[in-house]
Amino acid sequence: MKFKNVGIIGAGIAGLVCADRLRREGVSVTILEKSRGAGGRSATRHLNECSCDHGAQYFTVSDPLFAERVADWRSKGVVDNWRGRIVAIDSGVVRDLNETRERLVGTPGMNSIGKHLALNLDVRNDTEIKRIDRSNEKWQAFDDAGHPYGPFDVLLSTAPPIQTRRIFGEWSPPFAAQLESIEMLPCWSVILKFASRLPVDFDGAFVNDSILSWIARNNSKPVRDPSECWLLHGSAAWSKAHVDCEPDDVESELINEFWKLFGGELLPPSSVTSHRWRYSIPREVLSTRYLFNNHLQIGCAGDWCGGPKIEGAFLSGNALATSLLETQ
Repeated sequence: MKFKNVGIIGAGIAGLVCADRLRREGVSVTILEKSRGAGGRSATRHLNECSCDHGAQYFTVSDPLFAERVADWRSKGVVDNWRGRIVAIDSGVVRDLNETRERLVGTPGMNSIGKHLALNLDVRNDTEIKRIDRSNEKWQAFDDAGHPYGPFDVLLSTAPPIQTRRIFGEWSPPFAAQLESIEMLPCWSVILKFASRLPVDFDGAFVNDSILSWIARNNSKPVRDPSECWLLHGSAAWSKAHVDCEPDDVESELINEFWKLFGGELLPPSSVTSHRWRYSIPREVLSTRYLFNNHLQIGCAGDWCGGPKIEGAFLSGNALATSLLETQ
């Protein structure tokens, strides 16, 4: 094998899966993550003695390779089925989806998937990479304080496209052009905690014709705190138009829209918090699962490669690792 040390920028699902696959083949991998924890948008937020999934809400399975890994997660108690009643709301009219596919969630939170994948991996949290440099066919990455990480034989990025382009762009103009074509849409999330259960007979809803796109009773998911907690997602269009607004204003508008769905306020929330996902979901995805420059030994992957969501991120990270192992 030509390479022994690999650096990966980003500890989302794609980065963790890629790192885990390489580690199992004896490669030394260091993950550099700007956030405090692993898992990316498979995230869980703690709020006044309860917790709520405020990024990815659930995932589905269609690919056999992903199904095999999910079966392993299930056997270890990392994921379970969400059996809540999921509906669609069209102009105030509630209708059942009558779907047969399974919706799965991490247990006891969506962040459990990232935590599980990060086991036995060298993840450097709170490490935001600002630039990279190459010397003697080795890569070094530098954080905002100028601290170096490396040297690495191979450097990969699973950060959002705009961040990856800032880091890799000057080294690979073809990468920069492809990454620039990917628009990641934002999403505002609002978490509401209530003192008692809301009189609502469903647990999750896709909301159409609204500034909301999704609402969910988080405590209806398995192995959750029983406290009544709801998650609101702003629509992509509304979130984009309000991406730089103050959290208080965002919370007020989305909460008012939430109550409109039920004809008026049902119960004042005991606490409210919000989070802005600036890079939530790709408007369109690349047709390939990953990008790799064999001459420079740099590559990237993510849910914007070949297919979005958790399954897409998994398949992208695994495909990049497989290619790297097979072509070296």
